[in-house]
Amino acid sequence: MLGYFRKGVEQFRSALEMAPHNHSAYFGLASALLAWSRNCVTTGAFGWAANLLKEASEAAKICASLTKNLSCVWKLHGDVQLALARCFPWVDEKIKRGVDAQMFKDSVQEWRNAILSAANGAKLSYQRALHLTPWEANVHNDAAICLDLIYSMDDNNRHDPNVWELSEKMSLGALILEPVNKDFWVTLGSMSSDLALKQHSFIRALHLDMSLSEAWAYLGKIYRQSGDKQLAKEAFDRARSIDPSLALPWAGMSAENYHQSGGSTVNESFESCLRAAQILPLPEFQIGLGTIAARTGNLLSPQVLMAVRQAVHRAPHYPESHNINGLVSEVRSDFQSAIRFYQQARSALGMMKNSKSDNKYVFADVSVNLARSLYKAGLATDAVRECEELRSQGLLSIDGLQIYALALWKTGRSEEALSVSRNLAENLSGMKPESAGVALGFICTLTYAISGKDSAAAVIHKLPGQLNYSSQLKFIISALDALHPNKRLQLPQLSMPPRLTSYEVMSEVHSNIALGKAIEGEMDKPLRVDASLSYLKKVLHMYPDCSLVRNQLGSLLLWSGDWMASHKAIRVTSLTHGHTSSMGLRSAHQIQASAMVCCYATCTSYPKFSFPTCEHQYLSGHDEIHHLQRWVHREPWNQDARYLLVLAIFQKAREEKYPKHMCIILKRLIMQVLSNASNSHENKVVQYEVFLLLLLSSEICLQSLDYENCIAQAIEALRRTASRCVDTFFAHFQLCRAYAVKGDLLNSRNEYMNCLKKHANTEMGWVMLKHLESACSLETCSDEIYKNLRECIERNGSDLSKWTSLFNLVSAQCFIGDENFASAEEALAQACAEGDPDSCILFLNGATCMEIARRFAAPQFISRAAPSLRKAQQKSHASLPLVSLLLAQAEGSLGSKTKWEKNLRLEWFSWLPELRPAEVYFQMHLLARQSAAAASQQNQLVETMQSPESWLLRAIHLNPSCSRYWKALLQLMDA
Repeated sequence: MLGYFRKGVEQFRSALEMAPHNHSAYFGLASALLAWSRNCVTTGAFGWAANLLKEASEAAKICASLTKNLSCVWKLHGDVQLALARCFPWVDEKIKRGVDAQMFKDSVQEWRNAILSAANGAKLSYQRALHLTPWEANVHNDAAICLDLIYSMDDNNRHDPNVWELSEKMSLGALILEPVNKDFWVTLGSMSSDLALKQHSFIRALHLDMSLSEAWAYLGKIYRQSGDKQLAKEAFDRARSIDPSLALPWAGMSAENYHQSGGSTVNESFESCLRAAQILPLPEFQIGLGTIAARTGNLLSPQVLMAVRQAVHRAPHYPESHNINGLVSEVRSDFQSAIRFYQQARSALGMMKNSKSDNKYVFADVSVNLARSLYKAGLATDAVRECEELRSQGLLSIDGLQIYALALWKTGRSEEALSVSRNLAENLSGMKPESAGVALGFICTLTYAISGKDSAAAVIHKLPGQLNYSSQLKFIISALDALHPNKRLQLPQLSMPPRLTSYEVMSEVHSNIALGKAIEGEMDKPLRVDASLSYLKKVLHMYPDCSLVRNQLGSLLLWSGDWMASHKAIRVTSLTHGHTSSMGLRSAHQIQASAMVCCYATCTSYPKFSFPTCEHQYLSGHDEIHHLQRWVHREPWNQDARYLLVLAIFQKAREEKYPKHMCIILKRLIMQVLSNASNSHENKVVQYEVFLLLLLSSEICLQSLDYENCIAQAIEALRRTASRCVDTFFAHFQLCRAYAVKGDLLNSRNEYMNCLKKHANTEMGWVMLKHLESACSLETCSDEIYKNLRECIERNGSDLSKWTSLFNLVSAQCFIGDENFASAEEALAQACAEGDPDSCILFLNGATCMEIARRFAAPQFISRAAPSLRKAQQKSHASLPLVSLLLAQAEGSLGSKTKWEKNLRLEWFSWLPELRPAEVYFQMHLLARQSAAAASQQNQLVETMQSPESWLLRAIHLNPSCSRYWKALLQLMDA
């Protein structure tokens, strides 16, 4: 009674364990399971509810066998079976892509038979209860409801309007026993097929209780079907005011608003139908919700997705449920699933008993949807076949003509496509303005793609006058101008008056103009991003809240290759907690995630793993991962969201040195994304994503010391991608690393030579190859690597000085690894001479000079080290550890005790307290002993916080294996 169904079921099961033959415990268990299943149905868990009801049915059967002739037990069993018949879901796991229509029909028929079996079982139980207690009116009423369900599901039943159905007779039997029961009158009205009897029943129920909301709702439905909209509205309003939690009035108001003109009424219709489907998840309400969502553009809504999928499971014999399910899959770009659902919709149409002439227009609509999905899935030939079949039957609609023309063009039949577009143009004058604008845009776009810009302009010139001020046309003109900005369309008569220019249209026009400035009419040359960026910055001042402009500006910033572009792009775009616009070249989520994983611009947010050297840190990796997780939860079908989430988590794992738990998470996520990835060989973006995911999986295996799987994943990346679509340099590079770590030097050298043969367009690849060359002791081809790097820089128009400086830095690291300090110092000097050197380069140069001075007793190198270390200290946005320590040693060697003390104090504050190494404490011990500060100032200096002995003991505690510390302690004790 309190709603704790699980607790009640557990208690009854415990009772049965103590008394296995207690009929009361079985009765209570069946009742609790029935109540629990009803709660599951309201939340949409139909499969769970069916399992509970099956268990309840078994419990009720055992109870009936124990009690024999108790009417209430048989009625309970009938209630359980009836509830099972109402909620039993259709499971389509056996129906996969490519399965014929007969298998689908057999599956639906099997589901129908299961429902009829449960309903007939309920009927027999109600008959047994009536045999025992024929005076129980409730049993008559329940039997009537059960019979009505059987008649609705059994195709063999044919209704004769002159003959009373058995369900109506049973309902009348209940009324004979209790003529003043208002609910029985509502039941009679809801199942009767006679309009007069229906109306009389509901009015009679209202005579008994004027506040009966169900009767008002059903009356509203009758009035609406008869065309009396005013009475229908009044009835629905009364029902809603009496009981706002009743679903039928909301559904009725939704249907009323749907057929009215105006965008606001359609949105109200969607909200009302959504409310109805949430209150009572009937397939009819859910299908209606999907139909309205297709008109309002809400098919991506998670509520619509859930409702439509439930409608398919509850009513697989309804063609509309499969058709709407196909539309939902199509907007999610899951075209293979959409094709399957449209085929199921046609199979469901074939199962209907109506004549083919009655269903031909519905069949044509579904076939057009199927052709569209076939085209989007890359199956243009199949799409042409579908359209030609419809055309031969005279059922090809305006939308079908557009798909037909597109599919013809895709298959190389351009002349036929133009002929179809001309047929479409002839019908423009007879279309509605909105449809005409869409058709016009299609004609111009197709004509441009086939015949070029001049032909598209000629089409626009020939348009009827009433279409000249279409916003769609304005957008098309700007798009055509963007493709060839040096040869603009001269169409002054089509200029749009300011009063007709909407905010959205003008932002799209400016977006096209910016793209035109980037293209500048040269399709085979790199984009001129600078001109486009300059224009978009000006537009942003006019439209500061425009998501399209902001997203496009952020996308072009990332495209520009600027070293600070990622930080700028993050500031331009913004993520909100609600819906985030996906307009533009990339969505805000894609821009933020791409900025996060930029290998040369990412800043660590965890100082315990590394030290940030970048001056601009606008993004927290944790926040971005949180945003991506919300995006995945909101759009679980979105492959881009999952792909970007994998990249973001991988970046975090790389930063944290690949902890085991993150590697496990990444392996699972990558497996999920790869299992759902499209196998299209035409989509280069998808191929690149698959290629990169396989390389990420290979890297995780490498970091986990799983060398066999590491090599297998890299080879799989090479196998699954075509070299003409994806630069396979990094796959060979990964194999080279893996073989080298494994000790297979022969294969490692072979992959190294493969890398040299690949003309990679990524500068970082050549820099990394140089580092690998030394680390793996491979044959030196530095000149060839540097030559390829220069060619890559010239092709991409990148900053020569920065990449040359980075290459020299890596060369110096290689020389240091070989203990060739002279060559390392020379390479670092060249790196420092390239423009404005980075603080890391200056730091490494100073450290190398100090090491040369120590090893070879060359004091002149200390004079070279000090300036580099000073510059590194000045250029670092945050205090960079070890820089001040080395500089203190250099200044002390040069005789400046004051600077030595100053830099040691700076070194102390450069470290987080929990990360300070033993050497810092040892240096503070020296500073405490040698400090020349005045006694009045000592309380303000960090070294005076402890005695020299305390500093030294802390250093020994952190690193007890250092003999130098122990010697210093002995000297201190002797003193």
